[in-house]
Amino acid sequence: MIASVTGQVIAIAPDGAVVEVGGIGILTHCTPGTLATLKVGEQTRLATSLVVREESLTLYGFATDDERTVFELLQTASGVGPKLALAMLAVHSPQALRVAVAGADLKALTRVPGIGQKGAQRIVLELKDRLGTPEEAVNAALNGGRRVAVWRDQVHSGLVGLGYSSKDADEAIAVVEPEAEADLAAGRQPQVASLLKAALRALSVR
Repeated sequence: MIASVTGQVIAIAPDGAVVEVGGIGILTHCTPGTLATLKVGEQTRLATSLVVREESLTLYGFATDDERTVFELLQTASGVGPKLALAMLAVHSPQALRVAVAGADLKALTRVPGIGQKGAQRIVLELKDRLGTPEEAVNAALNGGRRVAVWRDQVHSGLVGLGYSSKDADEAIAVVEPEAEADLAAGRQPQVASLLKAALRALSVR
């Protein structure tokens, strides 16, 4: 198994990056959050997971070892392959996924393209004892996941207070959500003021 790659980033595409290791360019498929941490010409280390199929060898890269661990655990659920697991990590941080599964937050899980209500129920049932339940995830789950989603509520309230409709607020939140998820994945609290400004910019250019 290729557990990690370390080298210079020589190319970045919408769905992955090429890292040169020992003169060989290695393509790794990544989430938007991981790609946002990379710059062409700079050195990087990506935790990786190699998915072996009869017709292909595909390498997936992650900014942290925890992301890779969650990526691999997600695939132990029925119907979750590497592409869907990567999509889940593109929408939610590892911690947010733990909170969603621990709290049976089906709404959060169905925000991932390709996961419906039944799929979300199956994921909760099969992964609740596998993803781990750190104290902060359990506490957040007991509060209905509010600890993770508090920034979303505050931005939504701010936009509605400024005269935007609830639908407009939801659309703007979808635009800024990757920034907030990146903060959460890095262990930082999302800055509501900054997210609100970004949401306003998104609404102004529609």
